[in-house]
Amino acid sequence: MSGSVRKTQKRTVERDISWMYFNHRILQEARRPGVPLLERLSFIGIYSNNLDEFFRVRVATLSRIAENGHKFLRDEVTAAKKTLRQISKLYSEYDLEFSETVDSVFRELASSGIRLVDEHSLNDEQRRWVGDFFEENIAGATSPIWLNKVDDLNLVADSAHYLAVRLSCSDAGKQSFSYAVLPLPTNRVGRYHRIPDDEAGNACVITLDDILRLMMERFFIGLDFDGFEAYSFKFTRDAEMEIDNDFNDSKMQKVQKGLASRRTGEPLRVMYDSDMPADLMRRVMRKLRLSAYDTVVPGRRYHNHRDLMSFPDCGRSDLKYTRLRPIDILSCWRASVSTGGRIPSMFEIIAASDRFIHVPYHSFDAFLQLLREAAVSPKVKSVRISLYRLAKDSKVVEALIAAAHNGKKVTVVIELLARFDEESNIHWSSKMRDAGIEVIYGVEGLKVHGKLLHIKTSSGSFAVVGTGNFHEGNARSYTDVMLFTARPEIVKEVEKVFEFIASPFMPVKFRELLVAPNFMRTTLTRLVRNEIANAEKGLPAYIRMKINHITDSGMVDLLYRASKAGVKIDIALRGNCSLVAGSHPFSENIRICGIIDRYLEHSRILIFANGGDERIFLGSADWMPRNLDHRVEVLVPVLDPAIRDEMRRIVYSALADTVQARVVDGTGENRMRTADDLPAFLREALPEAGKGGFRSQYELYSHYLKELECTRQ
Repeated sequence: MSGSVRKTQKRTVERDISWMYFNHRILQEARRPGVPLLERLSFIGIYSNNLDEFFRVRVATLSRIAENGHKFLRDEVTAAKKTLRQISKLYSEYDLEFSETVDSVFRELASSGIRLVDEHSLNDEQRRWVGDFFEENIAGATSPIWLNKVDDLNLVADSAHYLAVRLSCSDAGKQSFSYAVLPLPTNRVGRYHRIPDDEAGNACVITLDDILRLMMERFFIGLDFDGFEAYSFKFTRDAEMEIDNDFNDSKMQKVQKGLASRRTGEPLRVMYDSDMPADLMRRVMRKLRLSAYDTVVPGRRYHNHRDLMSFPDCGRSDLKYTRLRPIDILSCWRASVSTGGRIPSMFEIIAASDRFIHVPYHSFDAFLQLLREAAVSPKVKSVRISLYRLAKDSKVVEALIAAAHNGKKVTVVIELLARFDEESNIHWSSKMRDAGIEVIYGVEGLKVHGKLLHIKTSSGSFAVVGTGNFHEGNARSYTDVMLFTARPEIVKEVEKVFEFIASPFMPVKFRELLVAPNFMRTTLTRLVRNEIANAEKGLPAYIRMKINHITDSGMVDLLYRASKAGVKIDIALRGNCSLVAGSHPFSENIRICGIIDRYLEHSRILIFANGGDERIFLGSADWMPRNLDHRVEVLVPVLDPAIRDEMRRIVYSALADTVQARVVDGTGENRMRTADDLPAFLREALPEAGKGGFRSQYELYSHYLKELECTRQ
């Protein structure tokens, strides 16, 4: 049992501690022998990247609270300090495991013919390659900064990963030192580079760090140094943006100013090579201006392991997951609609019946095809869409711009405060405005997180409601569901959501959709209370869901009340979880699992027994205060019988996973789920799951393939 396990009788788990447990599940996946080696490297990178973002956002917030001396915040300050201590303890425990995992994976890679080499182990051919690469790609991409010339290292460059350099000069038997830092230009040239194979035929990879070490003298040509030492260090910045309230600035200008403040955010976590000489380390740390609540971690030669997500595969597809090609669901849809021999349009397909896609199992092209047809169809009058994150070369935006050029009224709600995508969204919003698209920057004080599309034609209207972003890149690695519908009762309310965003002070009510911050919390509360009442009456009473996070204290208490009343609650949950599930009197009817697999679980689907007449919803909202009270979120009822069956299958498959699912119970143990953990309803619905070895993501892909074959026959 891991030393990080916390047996607890507490009613809740603090949000940030539960996040540490979640990220540990990713590290556990990197350690599993059955996971292909290059995928294990990727999980190491994901774990590291997640930690960076966690420190930049959550730890930054806690640190600011802990440093606040206001007497009215005494309780909050005490709680923040306690959480920071817990995070620090878990971080130390997990970091040892992390280091062991990195060493183990690279040893196994070397045994499999892929070697990570350094500047001391290169042959002549490899040295020539490095020299040529430096001249062609790195020279001029970065420059040293003398430490004695700056007061605050955090202000000198938009980088968080450096080499600390000690330069020596010997004169008349005396040795003197100078000190500099060299930012790693990873964003411009990449971190890991394939170089010529060694004499034994092993594929060799070198880090940018070691390329710079080997070529260090080139940065100081003409200076009288005869010795060069370089030690890696990185620091994680406070990513909270300073957004002022200057009424003369537009929202875009405020966000641009905020991004500038983020680039110079205070360091929160520093990792450094423990071999760094004491005199060099003192100078570096002094320039970082650390506070008492910042984390300083001695480490080894290499940092910024998030870059392992882009480690070269060296042509070794055998060390990666076998590719699962997205299923062309659109061809099935077309075959199901009779149009006298011509290809039916997306509008005809959706008008015939509701449709759904489940990416990445299904191809995202179905959604893109709808946008492309909307762009050229003379029947289309207007297109409205909400965008939260966008791909680098967004085909979604290309289709919207084409629609605007073709005379359609196109309105885009783009969320400028999508964390870490602000610059990208500013770029795209400017491009769309230049094309004549009406761009709305959301609602002041509310992030627009709902995933919505509304298309009005001369013969009717259509809508798409999704659980994830309209993002081609995410659609290849995130599991998300999109519902396509022409049902007037749904489509009209999707249009009303856009009207609310444009005029947030306009009173609006929804009968079908659950919309935050309007009535979503109220409706979800009513649905759970209905299950409690039905349990007390002896009627079918259960809640089955797939969701990302549950941390809202009101909803947690309500689920405990439901559990005590006899409501059976089964949850597949990815990340933050404040529920303590499974064995306590207040939660004995609650079972929770978390899946870490090749795709990131992202869809939100809710199933309520409703006394035997199930109600099923999908949408964008998690059960967190921010989603229920401070964002525009949308859940849509699933009304089509066939699609309702598919939503059940998605949720049940996740709940039945016995290969990639771990038990989430508030202890942090993260033990693997077994067939013995499965409740009776799952054994009935998915008999194959009761035999063990049920891997939900592969089972779903297999199911969709079988459906495709049946449709073709």
